[in-house]
Amino acid sequence: MRHAPADAGRRGGGAVSATIGVVGELLITAGVVLGLFVVWQLWWTDVQAERIHSQVLAELDWPEPPVEVPSGSSVEGPAVAEEHRDDPPIMGEPAFGEVFAQYYVPRFGADYVEPVAQGIDKAEVLDRLGIGHYPDTALPGDLGNFSVAGHRTTYGRPFHQIAELQEGDPIVVRTANTWYVYRMTSSQIVWPNQVEVVSPVPGVRPGEPLPELTQRFLTMTACHPMYSAAQRYIVHAELDYWAPVDEGIPAELLDAGVEIQALADDDAGVR
Repeated sequence: MRHAPADAGRRGGGAVSATIGVVGELLITAGVVLGLFVVWQLWWTDVQAERIHSQVLAELDWPEPPVEVPSGSSVEGPAVAEEHRDDPPIMGEPAFGEVFAQYYVPRFGADYVEPVAQGIDKAEVLDRLGIGHYPDTALPGDLGNFSVAGHRTTYGRPFHQIAELQEGDPIVVRTANTWYVYRMTSSQIVWPNQVEVVSPVPGVRPGEPLPELTQRFLTMTACHPMYSAAQRYIVHAELDYWAPVDEGIPAELLDAGVEIQALADDDAGVR
């Protein structure tokens, strides 16, 4: 009876070891690639988006609000805009991708300001320009529901802190000539198909009759939980007052130390 050479087993074991080694190296390489992708997704997309957002804001070329009370006035300091509670001016419908507003949330920090563009297309608007406005919802200050969407993570993450908003917090929207100061009223977590949150009257489902529009809402939507798109985190707000930009700056922004004047500088450190 012939026996296999003694080194045959060793050669078989060596082949298995070599295969394991190759598989191990491939797994390590895959891990490195995956790690680099995570770094790109969670960090580099923020760097790129924030640079674009800063450039977009600086290029708006809007009139600057008066930042000082006229000389000779009995009051010193920045000009505080008077609160108007009559019907506010409403802008015309912007074109897709047009940046038409600036978005301030004092709760998110004194350096927080983000552009608002028309549309909610992920690649063209949310990944590039910041906050997106749902088409066919109200425009700033109008009757109905001014509804916007933003990333909670990646691509500048403009709504990263959305869950920190508290009842009564101001949310300030500026168009070229008008400030609109909303106040947070409530928050909720919903499924993606619960589109009634952006209804002209939040909560009225598609197909249900709408009541007469008498209120001016704002709705923020973002993915939930963090790093997932399984649900949506929703914040509702209602218009408190409006003010012409040429009358000054809303007290809510001044109290938070927001640097409005910095937007006029191309190299301003706008977030």
